[in-house]
Amino acid sequence: MGMKKDYEDIPGTFVFDADRGREGYHLNQFCISLRLQKNRDLFNAGEEAYLDRFPMTADQRQAVLNREWNRMLELGGNIYYTSKLAANDGINFQDLAGIMTGMGRDAYREMMLNGGRSIEGNRYKSEWGEED
Repeated sequence: MGMKKDYEDIPGTFVFDADRGREGYHLNQFCISLRLQKNRDLFNAGEEAYLDRFPMTADQRQAVLNREWNRMLELGGNIYYTSKLAANDGINFQDLAGIMTGMGRDAYREMMLNGGRSIEGNRYKSEWGEED
């Protein structure tokens, strides 16, 4: 994806920028297609066959089939588009956030009601003393 950007040092975050948008174009086209009932019906009837319509990378395709939500974002997925797939699976946005953070719905909700995640230790990956 070209040069490393300063904001790639934010832990647990995949910033959706122009490069990531280009990388995830077909993944996002698939996800947004699920806004239509006829497409959800086709996808649910045969996921792999429906995915053949979209020239995604093998990694993107596997992330969709495995419902690897964070991996989809890493591979260029936009959270608002990938949430269409979650909704198709009966997962609302709050539940999806709980899954993606590894906290679960209730703990995630409680954290957000209490002001969000602490910034201590969460500002930059470089503060962790580890390399990528």
